[in-house]
Amino acid sequence: MLRRLTSPDRAAPAPTRRALLRGTAGLAAGAAATAALSGCGSTIAQGFTGGEPPADRLNFWNPFTGGDGARMVAMQEEYEKAHPGNSLKATTFVWGNPYYTKLSLATVGDRPPHVAIAHLSKLPVLARAGLLTELPAAALGRQGMTPDKFDAKPWRKSHVDDRLYGVPLDTHPFALYFRTDIAEKAGLLDGGELADIDGADKFADALRAAKEVTGAFGGSVASIKDSATQFRLFLSFYTQLGGRPLVADAGATVTVDLGAAEEALAYIRRLGEEKLIPTGVDGQAAITMLTTGKAGFLMDGVWQIIAVLDSGVKFDMRPLPRVFSDAPYACFADSHALVVPRQPRQDDDRLDMSLEFAASLLGSSKLWAEGGHIPAWLPTQRSAAYRELTPQSHYTEAAEGAAYDPVAWYGGAGSNLQINVGDAVTAALTGRQRPRAAAERIRDELRTLADVESPI
Repeated sequence: MLRRLTSPDRAAPAPTRRALLRGTAGLAAGAAATAALSGCGSTIAQGFTGGEPPADRLNFWNPFTGGDGARMVAMQEEYEKAHPGNSLKATTFVWGNPYYTKLSLATVGDRPPHVAIAHLSKLPVLARAGLLTELPAAALGRQGMTPDKFDAKPWRKSHVDDRLYGVPLDTHPFALYFRTDIAEKAGLLDGGELADIDGADKFADALRAAKEVTGAFGGSVASIKDSATQFRLFLSFYTQLGGRPLVADAGATVTVDLGAAEEALAYIRRLGEEKLIPTGVDGQAAITMLTTGKAGFLMDGVWQIIAVLDSGVKFDMRPLPRVFSDAPYACFADSHALVVPRQPRQDDDRLDMSLEFAASLLGSSKLWAEGGHIPAWLPTQRSAAYRELTPQSHYTEAAEGAAYDPVAWYGGAGSNLQINVGDAVTAALTGRQRPRAAAERIRDELRTLADVESPI
């Protein structure tokens, strides 16, 4: 994880008085942390203490570490080579709520970065809180970014109330990894490709066939210390069943479909009860089970691809199976987007500079795709170079079925919604709660979250 006048049609509505008051309180409470950050030369320290950057400086915030961080650094270097007259200062923060807290506070304090990464699951709340700049079509067009060049699903998700607030970089879905050697021994390959395993029984049968080969489990999925993974598994099946959004009215109203939730949870419980998947492994152990041959399949996010590649085992990937066909295909997914936080003084030159940087990162999308992300930039997604990238190009169609978190201030990447719902899913998987009781627990957890007033 790395780094003049405001036109009324450029920025979203200003934050409410309550948001400003809360932001001020947060700034005061974070004074000690700000002092510590200033010693590191962090741009957030500049946000709190003042000092406008030079006209040729571009401040960029993101939450990428590890392999994603290294790829983002390489993409930034490409921008710097092509724009030697500009000074890019990129800053990396801890992924999750701490990152979004810093971004919100810096924006409320009128010292935001010029460009930042945001998950599209977080974008509606940020935009409606007045923390993001609306991106005019003409400004994007000057950088060659037009709607026809973006994957439709993340492009639509980048809009809030028909206004564009983000430039989508990718889609990263929950997908299916499989060991090709185990699949072959289990009779699950057809002409070298994974056979059709869509359907509740067919997928369970495929796991059972793999289990016969491994002598342990058919598949693996993180089931402890990883509530988010359990949430992703549940939301995928729940949405395939045609379940209503879990919440509505920006999170104020709980609308979970208890019938669909119970059916999704019953299937997850079935997989655990029949010992087709483990019920007591964390994320790293779930990956290790695949790479050591104790499981033939792995259900996880595409961002784990490097860990599996590094193991050296023979594997491939496909979209998560369509276990239920009650609705159009769906699998959990989120997307990274480039956003322009609301600026205290935004002029056309500065906005063009920010969008020029965004366009440059899109131009390096093939490098980003190597880390598992499906490019939202169609010139890359449809290129021969991407099609030859395997197994990354084998699950591209999953982007069409992307099921994002429901819009709520307590939802999105790394949120309480994911944690609380995920914990209930784990309870069903492990047999601590019956599927119906776990579905009701999900409803009750959501009601508790919905009853809390939004801090922004």
